[in-house]
Amino acid sequence: MRTAGIDGCKLGWILISFDEGQEHYEVLSDQEELESVLGDYDRIFVDMPIGLQEDEYTRTCDLELRKVLGSEYSSSVFSPPIRPALYAPTYAEANLTSFEYTEKKLTLQSWNITPKIKMLDELLQKHEGWGEKVLESHPEWLFQNLNDGMIFQKKNLKKGIRHRLELLIQENEWAGEFFRVIKEEYRRADVGEDDIVDAMVLAYYANQSVAKGLRTIPNEPPKDSKGLPMAIHFV
Repeated sequence: MRTAGIDGCKLGWILISFDEGQEHYEVLSDQEELESVLGDYDRIFVDMPIGLQEDEYTRTCDLELRKVLGSEYSSSVFSPPIRPALYAPTYAEANLTSFEYTEKKLTLQSWNITPKIKMLDELLQKHEGWGEKVLESHPEWLFQNLNDGMIFQKKNLKKGIRHRLELLIQENEWAGEFFRVIKEEYRRADVGEDDIVDAMVLAYYANQSVAKGLRTIPNEPPKDSKGLPMAIHFV
């Protein structure tokens, strides 16, 4: 089974795989490139909302994830747009649609990643069965699990990045090399250090899930109107 982790970045998406003998990374710039690589893998953990509400602002998986992350890290979980607002042409229209359905406005943070949410949503609807292999996860929850508890430095700090990288290096010898090479190849404005460590922890756990199995938040996730699960996947 081929596995990978994907995180969004300024250039598009960064994909990393820790499959033994096939370890590699690549940066994808558009929907065509993303579609091409998604077809090559059997399981992918991605840090992007999959499965959207129709008329409620917050998904159950987001509410439960905030609780398990704790107050220090709950802000790393934001509510994605409802599906009717996803395809609005402007932030103003998306905001209005969100308020009409939920009585809550769409955050600017959610709107800023709407193009990526939409891109992934379109591909999962286009390809039958991809919703079973392209799985939403959350790097901060994975890092907490990797550390057997709390991560004490946030990743917007150098100490936070270093701590996460050290945890990954303990588990996979490729982590340090990938981090160094990707930093040399791409400007930080295009692929951030946090993007790299996030993609790596997603890749690590996607790989681990083959032998150890999958768990979800919530335990029995509902599906959206398109049949996509609204769940955070982990090991």
